[in-house]
Amino acid sequence: MMSARLSDAVDALPLRPGLRVLEIGCGPGAASREVARRVGPSGVVLGIDRSPRAIAAARRAAVGFDPDRLDFECTSIEDFVLGGRPLFHMAFALRVGALDGRHPEVYDAAIAAVTAALHPGGTLYVDGGDPLRRIVW
Repeated sequence: MMSARLSDAVDALPLRPGLRVLEIGCGPGAASREVARRVGPSGVVLGIDRSPRAIAAARRAAVGFDPDRLDFECTSIEDFVLGGRPLFHMAFALRVGALDGRHPEVYDAAIAAVTAALHPGGTLYVDGGDPLRRIVW
């Protein structure tokens, strides 16, 4: 079950079947699971979080999801490497200090990692809007 804040944020994302979505700061994965439901069997969601405990909880809660469609990785956004994965269409972050101004010293590295992970024209949404705002670089 998602909080009202998470539910409002997921509702605000322009999701459609088949999208590849990166959640930054996924915590226990509630929003990632809901996004995976909404992008359907042809979509993919990767949730990342710097907390090993959060990632372990997210993986436990994702039982029943195809790991090729919903996966989790323990990393910060400023250290995230796409590796051999295909590019994402969209990324979103809720209460992530590297992207919301609380940790300006890593903002540039975080944006560089997001840029490298997204298709050209891909979008990044963060909280702080109504309820989200799009980051343009």
